[in-house]
Amino acid sequence: MLVSLWLFWRSHADLGLNWSVTLEVRRGHQLVKHGVYRSIRHPMYASIWMFGTAQALMLPNWLAGFSAVVTFAPLYFLRVPREERMLCECLGEEYQVYLRQTGRIVPRWRA
Repeated sequence: MLVSLWLFWRSHADLGLNWSVTLEVRRGHQLVKHGVYRSIRHPMYASIWMFGTAQALMLPNWLAGFSAVVTFAPLYFLRVPREERMLCECLGEEYQVYLRQTGRIVPRWRA
């Protein structure tokens, strides 16, 4: 659980002004490829999955334990494809290359 909290904080810190609550690309938006974004495209979402899994393992009540995973899953599966499509349209080839080099929520280790 502590790792998930650190990853959530670090992903916000690495994004800086590029972070937004809504799906939008702001003027001057840049593709962030440093820090935790070097190997994971969506570390913030990865941290939420980790937190939900840790919660499920820590709580003795299975209903409460898996509530975070169950409530986050629809958001993740609906939002991420839209987010990636928007970034492909706005950032073009640079984002396409980034897609091939990184994992969505699990790091893609390069040889």
